Amino acid sequence: MTDTTQPAPSPAAAEAAILAGLGKRLIVLVGMMGAGKSTVGRRLASRLRLPFVDADTEIETAAGMTIPEIFESRGEDYFRNGEARVIARLLETGPAVLATGGGAFMREETRCRIHDKAVSVWLKADADVIMRRVRRRADRPLLQTADPEATVARLLTEREPVYQTADITICSRDVPHDRVMEDCLEALQAFLSPAPVAEALPPQSDPGPSSTVQADSVQAMSALR
Repeated sequence: MTDTTQPAPSPAAAEAAILAGLGKRLIVLVGMMGAGKSTVGRRLASRLRLPFVDADTEIETAAGMTIPEIFESRGEDYFRNGEARVIARLLETGPAVLATGGGAFMREETRCRIHDKAVSVWLKADADVIMRRVRRRADRPLLQTADPEATVARLLTEREPVYQTADITICSRDVPHDRVMEDCLEALQAFLSPAPVAEALPPQSDPGPSSTVQADSVQAMSALR
């Protein structure tokens, strides 16, 4: 009996398939603060040999201020407008891996641009994971409240219905970041280069009664010759 099992593609072949399917588009990571977008994004970019860009870092460079300073001195609306402009510019620089801030995908204008120029990946993390990762950090302006847990719960309620419109969803949980990166690679390969569907064979013609009658008539005429 012949073994028809196909060998699993090598990592290099899988990465080549992702890059071929990606073309000039970016891979854009979206999701809540603390979901691991920057950490996973750097590993993903390194594996695919693509540039990695962090939108928050680019915003701070453009503004000459940290994000907490922008929030304090200019307000959230000013920050969001600048964020949209920076991401619009970065989406023209593909292919690359781009990590975005937690609120960036909430803006419809930005979502449309990402849809046109990129493949979006939502790193989905629950409230407990997020709080364990960000509780001690002072660079999260939206969490400078009397009840950070309630703030995270509210943001998840508001944002998850929008995040779930991303092309790919990956569970970001308490495992090594390389494991989450591997999940991203597997999902990207499935999304960008799905297994080919076998071509349907043409339907076999059914001779039917008329063909049988025609064959019988030919035989009868041959017998009279």
